[in-house]
Amino acid sequence: VLSALARQLQKEVQNSNSSDFTEEQKKTLGKIATCLEMRSASLQCTQSQEEFKLEDLKKLETIIKNILSHNKEFPFDVQPVPLRKILAPGEEEDLDLEEEEDAPAGAGSTEAFPPRAPGTLLPRLPSEPGMTLLTLKIEKIGLKDAGQCIDPYVTVSVKDVNGVDLNPAQDTPVATRKEDTYIHFSVDVEIQRHIEKLPKGAAIFFEFKHYKPKKRFTSTKCFAFMEMDEIKPGPIVIELYKKPTDFKRKKLQLLTKKPLYLHLHQTLHKDN
Repeated sequence: VLSALARQLQKEVQNSNSSDFTEEQKKTLGKIATCLEMRSASLQCTQSQEEFKLEDLKKLETIIKNILSHNKEFPFDVQPVPLRKILAPGEEEDLDLEEEEDAPAGAGSTEAFPPRAPGTLLPRLPSEPGMTLLTLKIEKIGLKDAGQCIDPYVTVSVKDVNGVDLNPAQDTPVATRKEDTYIHFSVDVEIQRHIEKLPKGAAIFFEFKHYKPKKRFTSTKCFAFMEMDEIKPGPIVIELYKKPTDFKRKKLQLLTKKPLYLHLHQTLHKDN
């Protein structure tokens, strides 16, 4: 509800006539939207440390009531939320690399396929005699700060050994359930190529993305991948790596030493 309220507030500011609010008032409303997003993330966090407490939220009440006459300094050091920047499926976030200056660039991503709206998964391909199709159920991901991730989703892509797209990337819908150190997706993704037609050295990538109100864009938090010899029916647990996504798999750094992973379930469909 708080997250929806933040988006509504942001929309109202952007849709309002320039004479309705001064630039400073618009900035204040944008900062209030950021605080609402942060409180929403804190409520979804089951751990004891909350980034934005209820007492903090109450401090905003006076500002909202007196928005037209408010001229004091904003009580929290946050940036206003403008329109969200959501990058195309599979696109690398250069904006986020400032945190990772010593990390390898997410090399090899190409725009071979047109981007689609987030959450638009593709249907299973038609079966072909003697060919195998793969359905991957993304069950859950383990993260130490799972409860604080806003609007989390996973981009699934299939790359060749050089990091070039073999299929259109697909974005899962935003996960709605968080529990302790897990974000639950429980969503099926249909791989858009028969397994027998995947070239040697290909891999399936999973990029975990979430919205950062302070930086005002959707960011990749970590990634995982499956290589061809790992394709077999049943459950599989794969390791998480630090961003930026290294599609060439040359220089990989584990995200954490803790036992936190991406949990998948594979189903193979073979037409004999």
